[in-house]
Amino acid sequence: MKYLVDTNILLRLVQKNSPMHLDTQRAILTLKKQGEFLCIIPQNIIEFWAVATRHLDKNGLGLSITQAEEESEKLKKIFILQLDTPQIFTEWESLVIKYQVMGKQVHDARLAAAMVAHNITHLLTFNVEDFKRFSDIVVVDPRSIV
Repeated sequence: MKYLVDTNILLRLVQKNSPMHLDTQRAILTLKKQGEFLCIIPQNIIEFWAVATRHLDKNGLGLSITQAEEESEKLKKIFILQLDTPQIFTEWESLVIKYQVMGKQVHDARLAAAMVAHNITHLLTFNVEDFKRFSDIVVVDPRSIV
């Protein structure tokens, strides 16, 4: 199976002092041992960069540009980077209309659209509720992986 790794998972993987770090690390290692394909898309790296370089007092990781670049490069080595395709936009338009998506959730719809475009069936995320509406994907909380 192919999994898209949500940005919150990437952040918790890098943020070693997070209470979710061990669950994140365990889930990734388990899935890799099971032979699953773990993917990311450019949007994940963009969202990661935004939070990683944001100051700690603004709910960010407080990384420098150099640190964010190093961590982004590591993530691209750990996970399979699926590049954007024209089909993603078409799929996104279809999903936001079908599921009546508004506001910030349009970004989640784009992740779901990329999954459909790349034939990725599962999403690994701590934000299960944000993605339940999308019937084309299977949403998996990393804490449920044993």
